[in-house]
Amino acid sequence: MSPSGPYDHEGDGAAAAAGMIDFGIPDWDWPETDGALALAPEPAGAEWDLRPEERDSRPRLLRRRGFVTVPRMAWPEAPGLATHSMLREERARARRARRIAALVIVACVSLVVLLLTAFGTGAPQSVGATGPAPAERLLPGGPPEPEVIATRDSLRIDLPVSQDRLTAIGYHASGTATLALHPVGAQANAGLFQRLVHRLFGQGDTGIRYYLLGGGSGPQTAGLDVGAPVGTDVYSPVDGTVVGISDFILNGRKYGSRIDIQPLGNPGVVVDVTDLRPDPALTVGSTVTAARTKIGRLIDLSSVEQAGLARYTQDKGQHVHLEVHPAASLVTP
Repeated sequence: MSPSGPYDHEGDGAAAAAGMIDFGIPDWDWPETDGALALAPEPAGAEWDLRPEERDSRPRLLRRRGFVTVPRMAWPEAPGLATHSMLREERARARRARRIAALVIVACVSLVVLLLTAFGTGAPQSVGATGPAPAERLLPGGPPEPEVIATRDSLRIDLPVSQDRLTAIGYHASGTATLALHPVGAQANAGLFQRLVHRLFGQGDTGIRYYLLGGGSGPQTAGLDVGAPVGTDVYSPVDGTVVGISDFILNGRKYGSRIDIQPLGNPGVVVDVTDLRPDPALTVGSTVTAARTKIGRLIDLSSVEQAGLARYTQDKGQHVHLEVHPAASLVTP
């Protein structure tokens, strides 16, 4: 194209002959003021970096000395990002809650196992069979060491058999006419909480262990069974006077005797002792001393009754049975 005019037909012919295409874009003559928006006049008092030969000529793109920091643009959040973040936080809280709950459960189970290990399970425990009893165990045995195993107000019930002959002590209901006894010692088949309370507060630390056998009617601790082998000597459980010796009738048949003792200092009650054969020297009116006066010998009633004490002994639960009755209700069969 010729700079003499916007359109030069000869030039177009030459370009066409050369195989070139001319789109007819004119060659504009740009004035010096074009692009002034990109330029700025030098402000008064400002320093500009210009070449010496251009300092007094036309303006150019100016560059301020030094630099500035431009804050980073905030990255726009994608739609739903806040919702996803909230869901993640909720899931994290739920996981933390589950972990805490699992730790609490593990701690509780560990505590229960520890307590069960320390205090036992409270379930009935059967005593495993052992070898033959030593020769001295086959003898009737002598009198016991004085040891109170139950009380009723001011009345004290002593162990009626020798300590080395004792197999177990159990309580059970024995009718509405009997009076409740207060066991001395600790319940061997008590629940976990009760044993824990006894251990923490020092209750029942006398060394005596007894069992609640259940069944029957009346007070739960009215009937006292003191386990011992058949033939064991039985001694008076209280100080007092023998006021009755009678046959013990069970299912219409006689099985040993019942001995009624009026306790010294407690005229309002009578202590009944059964499941024994009375000593020939014992008569009505005899004065007896607790743990010193022999009143009979224990007999076997396992053929006519099932003793609850058998669950805790190596034998059939043979025992001497004691009850306390009001004196007014004393009836000789």
